[in-house]
Amino acid sequence: MSADSIAAPPASLDAKAIGQASGATATATPDGVVKIGWPRTDVTVTVDGMTLPPAAGLGSWAAFAPMASGAMVMGDTVVFEDEVDAAMDAAFTHGLSVTALHNHFFHDTPKVYFMHIGGEGRAETLAAGVKAVWGAIRAVRSTHAQPATSFGGATPAPGRIDADAVSKIVGQPATDSQGVAKVTIGRTGTMQGMVVGASMGLTTWAAFSGSDALAAMDGDFIMSAEEVQPVLHALRKAGVHIVALHSHMIGEHPNFYFTHFWSTGKAQDLAHAFRTALDAQAAVGKP
Repeated sequence: MSADSIAAPPASLDAKAIGQASGATATATPDGVVKIGWPRTDVTVTVDGMTLPPAAGLGSWAAFAPMASGAMVMGDTVVFEDEVDAAMDAAFTHGLSVTALHNHFFHDTPKVYFMHIGGEGRAETLAAGVKAVWGAIRAVRSTHAQPATSFGGATPAPGRIDADAVSKIVGQPATDSQGVAKVTIGRTGTMQGMVVGASMGLTTWAAFSGSDALAAMDGDFIMSAEEVQPVLHALRKAGVHIVALHSHMIGEHPNFYFTHFWSTGKAQDLAHAFRTALDAQAAVGKP
């Protein structure tokens, strides 16, 4: 976009209204952005043996900038592993996008992750959405002070998955390797002036291990930017845990994003969940 095509700055935002809607102290910056924050003082985190003060990178925040249609919000939310589902679901319920989920540290205890969010609309509505996300996290911590170390439920035992049954549900071939059924779907793009595809890592895949009665599904979706939210929504609606959202490459076209996921249950139920996300992705851009 050229400098000439950039719209004139819209009206300033009401920091007091954003503060009231978010339930947090809001401050305005000299460039017209309104920011709110929540330092995670409720859980002690150590990194490489050192107790990390919240001010050193354990604070959730959201920033609101004025735009012609109202406001834009961007933010980063500190989440422990057992908070991700609740935080992500709250974001989706309130019309916010999840734009990344990743770690910032190594050797951290308990494991801490960061969920980036975004959205556009009325500033107060966006602020209320952020409040809901943070509230969902607080609700998790109110039930047990320390982050959980597992998703809970039964643990799948080693066995064999019916790859043919998985293939029929997903609508794609499934390989069978030592009892693990795996579906891999390739995609193509360009990078450094050449075509790259599945053999170079441009794939969506899901692996099913355990047994047909109780299996684990892990995998990765490759997505263009406009496909990210539909895929995430479909996976969460199916009860699948999102465990990462990030990029794998720099300089590719189109830009691709990858979400990693995990779930346990009956193998065929998991295959149906994977299929619903594939269908949601395929529907993007169609009338």
